[in-house]
Amino acid sequence: MFPRPHIPARAHAVLPPWLSHALRTQRGPVPWSAVTRGALSAGPLLLAALLAGQISLGVVAAIAAMLAGINDRPGSRRSSVKRLGAPAFAGAAGLFAGTYGGEHLGAVALTAVLTGLGLLAGGMSAIGPVASAAGTQLLVGAAVGAGMPLPEEGWTRALAYLVGAGWLLALRLALPTPGALTGDFRFDGERDAVARVYDAVAELLDTVGTERAVERRAALTAALDHAQDALAGPRLRRRAGSAVERRLHAQYAAALPLAEAATALAWTGEPLSERASLGPRRLAAAVRRNTHTGPLPAPSRSAPALRALDDALLHAADAFDQGRGSDLHTRRRGARDLLRAAFGAGGREYGLRVALSFGVAVAVAQALYHSHGYGRHPHWYWLPATAVFLVKPDLGPLVSRVLCRAAGTVLGALLFAGLAAVLPRPEGLVALVAVCGALIPVATRHFAAQTAVATVLVLALVMVGGEPQASVSRIVETLLACAIVLIVGHLPMPAERGGQVRAQLAAAAAAAHAYLAHVLAGTGDGGPALGASEDGSALHDPDGASALRGSDGASALRGSEDGSVLGGADDRSVRWTLRREAYRTLAEARTAIALAAHELPALARHTQGTDEVAAVLERLVDTTTACAVHLDDTGRLTTRHRNRLTELLGELAVGSARVGLPGPAPSLPPATRANLSAPG
Repeated sequence: MFPRPHIPARAHAVLPPWLSHALRTQRGPVPWSAVTRGALSAGPLLLAALLAGQISLGVVAAIAAMLAGINDRPGSRRSSVKRLGAPAFAGAAGLFAGTYGGEHLGAVALTAVLTGLGLLAGGMSAIGPVASAAGTQLLVGAAVGAGMPLPEEGWTRALAYLVGAGWLLALRLALPTPGALTGDFRFDGERDAVARVYDAVAELLDTVGTERAVERRAALTAALDHAQDALAGPRLRRRAGSAVERRLHAQYAAALPLAEAATALAWTGEPLSERASLGPRRLAAAVRRNTHTGPLPAPSRSAPALRALDDALLHAADAFDQGRGSDLHTRRRGARDLLRAAFGAGGREYGLRVALSFGVAVAVAQALYHSHGYGRHPHWYWLPATAVFLVKPDLGPLVSRVLCRAAGTVLGALLFAGLAAVLPRPEGLVALVAVCGALIPVATRHFAAQTAVATVLVLALVMVGGEPQASVSRIVETLLACAIVLIVGHLPMPAERGGQVRAQLAAAAAAAHAYLAHVLAGTGDGGPALGASEDGSALHDPDGASALRGSDGASALRGSEDGSVLGGADDRSVRWTLRREAYRTLAEARTAIALAAHELPALARHTQGTDEVAAVLERLVDTTTACAVHLDDTGRLTTRHRNRLTELLGELAVGSARVGLPGPAPSLPPATRANLSAPG
């Protein structure tokens, strides 16, 4: 699902970017399965704790279930283990550390320790979405552990936290998805994700030659990324264990040549007949029904890309019948890659922003707490915990999240104040927690709505735990946290502003060049291309390969899932892995650029021009895909391909220098540059 504004188009056009982003929300069907899980998570956990006489542990477990519910997004059950489990363990660790820090450290020492923890959590958040969620829960857990005095020891609280998150994860794994009972329901998430890939291929073919083709190609990339993530979740064995899972892997792999051919057809820009998209649509239906494909209509074979599409359909039909496949053509990220992301330019910038915001919020909260500025309640965790949720540049612009957080907290606190006056205690509050748990999956479509629901839920938990009604103080603390984060977020930083955006853009450029270099190498089925030597040594020179590693030193040439080394005998498999890496890193860079562009002008100016570089990279990867398909068919490139590649490489060099990508701009080996200028 893509965010769309619920405001008139004219009004959206005249609003400043930072304000228009705050008004956007996501649309789509209600995720009833997630709603059911939410209703069965925090509320029942709290009720069980009340019946057992362990109210404080029930509050901790319900908080963990609420945070897990925020991360409970559409996808496969296998991928949900990492998406829900990793943040839960980080939150438990933070709760454990915060509890003992709050008990044994003074205010100054505790502030210093939590600030250092913020630096670590911010750096790890730059690794990816799961790491970002883990960093958030680590800091929230630390703030709650230090600022919410409970009678239990730290390890007991951490265990209760894991029980709460584990309960929601167990529901995610055990409950079937309504309306998706075809075959083994355990794989309904994977099945839906793979089917959406074939739907996206068909939609791209329908829009070839129109202005919507670029949008549909981006949607195809998103569908492939989602399917890849759904199939590549954690597993005990290295390969798919069941026949159903192996069949889904084969169906996903069969979609890659179809996507490649569809992208090449979109690059040519010549409209197609409706018949061209019938085959992918039938394949999508076969995936959803878990049946054989039946006869597939063959498209015309009048052009190289059309012949590639026809061949890909035949290959898909065979793959659906055989049902064998394990290679997901996915990137493998080792420990060095993760450390480089966490401690590189992007990670340092992210870490400093989080550490300063979280540290200042902790210091202010400690000052208010020791001066009795909090009034009747002794809990000071709300202020730093609020700051954590605001400083998330990978999830949204700072000013947008501040506005939404402030509005959502005010709405939620006022709503709870009214409900608390009429609901019976504690049974009415337990029911309110259950209702809020059910609303969270729907409320995550807009940060203000999510904040309002979470505010009601947390205030209900605090009151069940024996604390007085605290709506007014929560509003004041939230507004104070918003002010702190806004001020700190616009202070001069030791690191270069926009470092995270530039790091992701540099990674996309490195992946695009690696893909281009492999295609122009002419190995495998394509034969020598562009006048390169017959053995392709022009592009397999170690120095040339090192030139494609990108500014951060991370090689874009990664092994495939089965451990094969790129550049081996299976040239097309290698090419598909590189193409997936190029499009995935480009999509990640595009997302970061779009979010940075919606900051206030004082911050948005630091990433000006990066969207233009990303657009050039997008055209370069599309052109490379068209070249690959043409080389498979003819073994040579046309003048149009050559001229387009030369033009785009020149634009990329100029754009990279203009926006100041870190390190030297990736470049092709000299032999390949000479080949591009050689006569066809």
